[in-house]
Amino acid sequence: MLVLPLISVLISGWPFGFASAPYDPVWARAYPRKAAWMALAGPVANLALVLAAAVVIRLGVAMGELEVPMTVGIAGVTVSSESGAGVLVALVLSIIFSMNLILFLLNMVPFPPLDGSAAIVLLLPPALVPKYQEFVRQPMLGWLGILIAWRIFGVVFRPLFMFSLSLLYPGVEYG
Repeated sequence: MLVLPLISVLISGWPFGFASAPYDPVWARAYPRKAAWMALAGPVANLALVLAAAVVIRLGVAMGELEVPMTVGIAGVTVSSESGAGVLVALVLSIIFSMNLILFLLNMVPFPPLDGSAAIVLLLPPALVPKYQEFVRQPMLGWLGILIAWRIFGVVFRPLFMFSLSLLYPGVEYG
């Protein structure tokens, strides 16, 4: 879950990876709201890691150990003010920030099999939940969801990444 995305970022500049968790569909049908909250645990953990990395980056900048980069990228959210170990720290913080932002946003796409589709149950009236659960269990819908998410994510991610950087570095603009 961690090694493959890190290696792929270092090689290609873009993370690739996957993860799965034990899941009992019978339990999920019996307790749809609990299953929806469980589905949100992963994306919320990703968001918490983004925020933790942002706090460390902001502290590093305030202490003069890290700097706001001139240009940004997945592995370049921050840079070290000096050479040496600080370069590695800046790289790791950048990757933690970026990868977890990607995972948070991707998993919140509301198409099966992504976690955002399970969270929709929290917004539905209880009478519609069984119909929705039956609808999203269709295997082809999962493949279609991955295809749709793949197509729209590239368009959606860049503006959201830039927005997150504007929150991280208020007043700094990137093209």
